[in-house]
Amino acid sequence: MTDDMRDIVLGVIAAGLSGALGWLARTHLWRRRLRRKQAFFGLPHNSECLLVVNRYAGAEGSVHRYDAFALLELSALIKDCGAHAQIVAHDTAQQGFGERTEFCVGGPVSNQRMAAHLRTLLPGVRVNTAQEPGPDQGAFQIGSERYRLEPGTAEYVLLARLTGGQDARPVFVFCGQRAITNQAATRYVARNHEKLLRKHGRKSFCLLLKVLNSQAYGPDVVEVVGDVTREAQAPVPAGGAPASHRAGD
Repeated sequence: MTDDMRDIVLGVIAAGLSGALGWLARTHLWRRRLRRKQAFFGLPHNSECLLVVNRYAGAEGSVHRYDAFALLELSALIKDCGAHAQIVAHDTAQQGFGERTEFCVGGPVSNQRMAAHLRTLLPGVRVNTAQEPGPDQGAFQIGSERYRLEPGTAEYVLLARLTGGQDARPVFVFCGQRAITNQAATRYVARNHEKLLRKHGRKSFCLLLKVLNSQAYGPDVVEVVGDVTREAQAPVPAGGAPASHRAGD
């Protein structure tokens, strides 16, 4: 074998080894990211989860288009984890939590199960469910702070990951003042789950997000107002908000 031929053969072998090592490294990193994603969402391969669907205000059996978009965001995420989703209407999901991961979408007016989660898991959150128009309609009260709805300009949504124990599967809450904020929260968690895992691990947390200028930017421009886990999980003191979650009474 001539020197030129030997150099060519060695070059081909080196290129093959380099490509194989690169492929193995990329595969390892992809699998590691997938395992971390599955752990954060409580969605091991072939597991089952619940998508709890709310209703469109004033229409029985239908879903607001932005809530439908939110469900699509979640469905893609669930598929990436290799899990399977069961879609359940909010008023038929009469079961406990912790056995399967649950994604619950919508405010307490359109989603009875969300109202139950607020009472049980986030007792420090109060939502003004009054139907009469006014500055506090739809407002959130978390602890001593009140967050009023400014339609199309500044709208709030709670994004929470809640667990009932070390081995329990999480409940993800997307409780927004408007349907577009529910989609904003699902998009936020899909894009930022790695950062959320680094910060919170697998512990419970509750974030308050603000959706800015949705009339121009849709659900894409979101800022984190703060981590309100402590305030949201604090029991309501005696004489506090009534069970209907109406703030400002």
